[in-house]
Amino acid sequence: MRSQPPRLLAATLLVALTAFPLAAPAVAADYERVLNGGFDSGSADPWWSGAGVTNRVTGGELCASVTGGTTNPWDALIGQNGIPFESGQSYTFSFDAHATTAQPVTAAAGESVSPYRGIASQQFTLSPTKQHFTFSFTSTLDFPDAGNGQVAFQLGGQTFDNTICVDNVSVVGGVKPPGGVNPNPAKKVQVDLVAYAPGLPKRATLVSSATTAQTWVLKNSAGTAVATGQSVPKGVDATSGDPVHQIDFSSYDTPGTGYTLTVGEDSSFPFDISADPFKRLRSDSLAFFYHQRSGTPIEAQYVGTEYARPAGHVNVAPNQGDNNVPCRADLACGYTLDVRGGWYDAGDHGKYVVNGGIATWQLLNAYERASRVGDATAYRDGSLNIPEKANGVPDLLDEARWEVDFLLKMQAPDGMAHHKIHDANWTALPTRPELDDQPRRLSATSTAATLNLAAVAAQASRLWKTIDAPYSATLLAAARKAYTAAKANPAKLADPNDGTGGGAYNDDTVSDEFYWAASELYATTGDAAYRTDVTASPHYKAASLNRGGFYWGGTAPLGDITLALVPNGLPAADVTAIRSAFATVADQHLTAMASMGYATPYDNSTAGYVWGSNSTVLNNATVLALAHDFTGAAKYRDGVFEALHYLLGRNPLSTSYVAGYGDQAVRNVHHRFWAHQNDPTLPIAPPGSLSGGPNSGLQDPVAQRLLAGCPQQKCWVDDIGAYSVNEVAVNWNSALAWVSGWAAEKSGTVVQPKSDCEVAFTAGRWNDGLSAQVRITNTGTTPWTSWKLAFALPGTQRVTSGWSATWSQTGRDVTATSMSWNGSVAPGKSVDIGFNGSGSGANPTAFTVNGKTCKTA
Repeated sequence: MRSQPPRLLAATLLVALTAFPLAAPAVAADYERVLNGGFDSGSADPWWSGAGVTNRVTGGELCASVTGGTTNPWDALIGQNGIPFESGQSYTFSFDAHATTAQPVTAAAGESVSPYRGIASQQFTLSPTKQHFTFSFTSTLDFPDAGNGQVAFQLGGQTFDNTICVDNVSVVGGVKPPGGVNPNPAKKVQVDLVAYAPGLPKRATLVSSATTAQTWVLKNSAGTAVATGQSVPKGVDATSGDPVHQIDFSSYDTPGTGYTLTVGEDSSFPFDISADPFKRLRSDSLAFFYHQRSGTPIEAQYVGTEYARPAGHVNVAPNQGDNNVPCRADLACGYTLDVRGGWYDAGDHGKYVVNGGIATWQLLNAYERASRVGDATAYRDGSLNIPEKANGVPDLLDEARWEVDFLLKMQAPDGMAHHKIHDANWTALPTRPELDDQPRRLSATSTAATLNLAAVAAQASRLWKTIDAPYSATLLAAARKAYTAAKANPAKLADPNDGTGGGAYNDDTVSDEFYWAASELYATTGDAAYRTDVTASPHYKAASLNRGGFYWGGTAPLGDITLALVPNGLPAADVTAIRSAFATVADQHLTAMASMGYATPYDNSTAGYVWGSNSTVLNNATVLALAHDFTGAAKYRDGVFEALHYLLGRNPLSTSYVAGYGDQAVRNVHHRFWAHQNDPTLPIAPPGSLSGGPNSGLQDPVAQRLLAGCPQQKCWVDDIGAYSVNEVAVNWNSALAWVSGWAAEKSGTVVQPKSDCEVAFTAGRWNDGLSAQVRITNTGTTPWTSWKLAFALPGTQRVTSGWSATWSQTGRDVTATSMSWNGSVAPGKSVDIGFNGSGSGANPTAFTVNGKTCKTA
């Protein structure tokens, strides 16, 4: 990591200085203030390095390579932020250290931001022999957990390059035990911080120990009361530990912004009643994937200057590149692969087939599901701000193809797929992708990765069949080859110890991946051999679908979804059984949610809240959404929105887990580029990025220090170092993209505000041509002085000429603007316009006039 900025002033108050040959490692005591001082995990986090310094964990030590030629000791630094100190309390700072070449080093404690006040510092002379050093001091400053306290080692001021290694770093002292408090302030009235959709239930949670109903008041942005009612006491919520009441204000349905709920002196964060934020979230959650692209520059024209960066891992120094990557040295596979492209999996620079597999499948399935039972026009060409936005292909498919092509590159000559590719060692935090100088290595092939490739390539093949037939054929050939290879190697499992430089992603059971891959191949080809494998699987007919949901290591329900959506040759009764299973599990979720203080489709009865719990919430919301698709029952639709309300702020931390959404939204996700917390020149997480969410396992040092004793739903903190609760990942954002896309579709078709326009569209067609007539009617009560009609033309249709309006087209988006002589349209009156066009496709189905949605005649 890098400090903010990396500098620490010298200080006083030094006592009890000693240095002696190393005899035994320091023993940690209660109230240890330093995290990961022993580096036993193999990771340097949350230690950062300053300019000219590169951190590596080697042999259980943190070794810093320091470039010589600096003037001052503080010109080269390693350190750790967020160290809690209490004014007036004593501390002992100790560590083991040695250097390749003898030199002085200063150990310091103080403030990590301006004015960089110092607490204590002491200089020691290091030698090639490992020694133990210690000194004591009394703090003159007070820094809480996750505050601006810092410890650092000043390594600069030397003419020569050097390597300095430290271990067993410890700062012990103080009287307040660290942790236990989330720094984000929580409200007593918990709402979705973003929006509630018109026409759908609107519920909130009141934190109150009162046993009687409390009066709530809904106020508009002007502070005027517009609705009131009584809360319903629910008692203590086991998962959050909060005494709660439920507030239901569904009866109020007027769209608007800046609403607040108030109970007594307590008010909620503001929120809207609108469908628009769900539509924005559909786009922003998908924009995440362009940000995560490897092997291409992320351009300002698509993401803005703040998030633009050069291409990473394209063999431009200091990158060693992904164009010619060998296997790990111990594998001796005898070949290299060009694996440029794909998405960075999470906050590191690794690319993983099993995580990329489910993420890509979810994006492709969002499109396929919308095409078959929903509305795919939201994903049309031009719907996303990406380089491919005008190539005639739906943008969601363009984005997914970036990863599909990478998955194909991970296929070995024998048909198996390599499990992952990443750095030989963990990189420091932050490290911009183009500045990563680590060697890149392929891990072994695995059955799970191979079946991921087979499943996604088969799925993609049927979606591209009418778009790019040669590409579709290539995909199907790769899928068949992979499936055959997996059957020949049915138990080649990923190494659980292969976790240096990237996650292991080991999976001991692959029968679910076999079922998933066979389902995709059968849905695409109809081949009897794949049908046999599907029906003979122990997972057939949704046997593995339950409240635990699905994830990268449990993929059988993905096969169920495909078999339930895509027409195939299975018995109709079997398809009905699969669809019925979704409704059965959805009912189980709704029953459990009814008793929760913060309604969430999540089963914490066995493992508590786990790493990536928010993705589990969303995958279970997918089950609810499909139950609605299969049955039409409104209760399942409402359950999906309850899940989104939890993620967007109706939770015990009053926090939106989606960056850029709500007044108290996540900012400091665990990411090596979105690392503003550690380097103010770098950005925070972009809008639409999903935090992993509460994890009661507390599996990183920052979470362990800050969240000790937390109730399950409160085991989260917005800290870049807390990777087990605040990481991002492609398979988490793909779940958000699927659900937010579904919700945007449904929020636009529930109850719309009264329309003041109506459009009638008719067209005569011939081979590769059409002539369309459009009647626009003012159905409102206010005259129009001008008008602008907008709609999207499906398929390959283009406007070639038009009349009675100024016509223009960008991608599939068409606009028609009034002329000087027909702009005035009185209430109840109409205007007729039209155009000639080329290409083929269906009639448009959605129209707006002056930005407002119109009825269709």
